[in-house]
Amino acid sequence: MFLARLPLLLLPLLSFFLCRPASAILCHPEDKEVLLRIKSSFNSPYILPSWDPNTDCCYCWLNLTGPIPSFLGQLKNLTQLDLSFNKLTGSIPDSLSTIPGLGYIGLDRNQLTGKIPASLANLKGNNLYLILSHNSLSGELPATFAGVDFGKLDLSRNRLQGDASLLFGGSKRTSDIDISRNQFEFDLSTVEFNESLWWLYLYMNHNKIYGSIPKAVAGLELQFLNVSYNRLCGEIPVGGRLQSFDYTAYFHNRCLCGAPLDSCK
Repeated sequence: MFLARLPLLLLPLLSFFLCRPASAILCHPEDKEVLLRIKSSFNSPYILPSWDPNTDCCYCWLNLTGPIPSFLGQLKNLTQLDLSFNKLTGSIPDSLSTIPGLGYIGLDRNQLTGKIPASLANLKGNNLYLILSHNSLSGELPATFAGVDFGKLDLSRNRLQGDASLLFGGSKRTSDIDISRNQFEFDLSTVEFNESLWWLYLYMNHNKIYGSIPKAVAGLELQFLNVSYNRLCGEIPVGGRLQSFDYTAYFHNRCLCGAPLDSCK
């Protein structure tokens, strides 16, 4: 039987495609059946105790440890890589950038360190999702990211610093950006946003962002905004959905004022 010939080395790779984080939809019954057949074909090895018929397979974590293997760059047909919710250490390998159709990289909730590779800007997948949150990544963002239109970018809860304004631009189509809980420091008033976006999610809280909120933000189709715990000043522009957000989206700034905060003096 084919499953019986699969090496144990491929089990983590299979989990990339068949297991999803608990926040995603529950796994399909056929996926669960495949996982249980794989386990059975290997005589229920000790490394797969969580692959249980009574447990939803979205919770089949492998608790992978060690560095991300560079040989993943050899999987040229890979389109999605999900290694989230593990205990991976070390840096993000440059080899991932050599996978031509890779469009989703999920490395969140691990223990990764080091800088984000500039080579990731070479990925050509459409609507690129780069999810690196809840790690210990540090340093500044690669300058190469200025030329990338991400579908979704989540860098939250790391130790990143420097200028994150390069992620924005008048022609950029990125509609979901989370850079919260880092040490980014830049002037928000100089940032240009793409006003043609149909929706925009902006999570920028808990950084060192200064300046004022650009008036153009009032014209955006904002679905969510959080700029709290920064160093912003000036009056919150009136219009659009800016006044519909709770005051907690703006509080704990240096001298930001206007609805929904207290009026400017």
